[in-house]
Amino acid sequence: MKIDFTKNENGLIPAIIQDNQTKNVLMLGYMNQEAIDKTLEINKVTFFSRSKNRLWTKGEESGNFLELVSIKNDCDNDTLLLQVKPVGPTCHTGSDTCWQEVNKQDFGFISKLENTIKERKENADSETSYVASLFAKGMNKIAQKVGEEAVEVVIEAKDTNDDLFLSESADLLFHYLILLQAKGYQLNDVVNVLKSREK
Repeated sequence: MKIDFTKNENGLIPAIIQDNQTKNVLMLGYMNQEAIDKTLEINKVTFFSRSKNRLWTKGEESGNFLELVSIKNDCDNDTLLLQVKPVGPTCHTGSDTCWQEVNKQDFGFISKLENTIKERKENADSETSYVASLFAKGMNKIAQKVGEEAVEVVIEAKDTNDDLFLSESADLLFHYLILLQAKGYQLNDVVNVLKSREK
């Protein structure tokens, strides 16, 4: 790995720390060659601390280590990206990240949809919101809707109309997300079960 340490006067380069699973950025630190060598040697992220003026292994005092998964440099050879498995919160404040964010898996639009469903469940009027009306009707109705949509997906899968198949698939996923929340779960809980089965 070719690294250019000459771009900064202090000979340090920024190191972006990213959770290998969630892909969230956890923190930014600085490294010199000695810090990189130590990180590779012990498989725990080690920085050069500018305030302590020495090598500093993240977690050496708190126990909240960053276990190294991979390390690579950028196109200009002056910034590192380290993918890690965090052991405990990353920030010294106790937060998961140094941006005070929860380090959880985000599924983009699906996560946004889950938040909308949660908001409708908690705050919407069942007279004007379809989602709120399903929650008002209870678990049996929600489970029934998932069953109906699943059957419709199977029917359309055996046909040749891709638009109808995708539309019914969207309906099934939407109602499944509602069912998950009715049971007190989110998609991330299901993903964690799938991860546990990975061989």
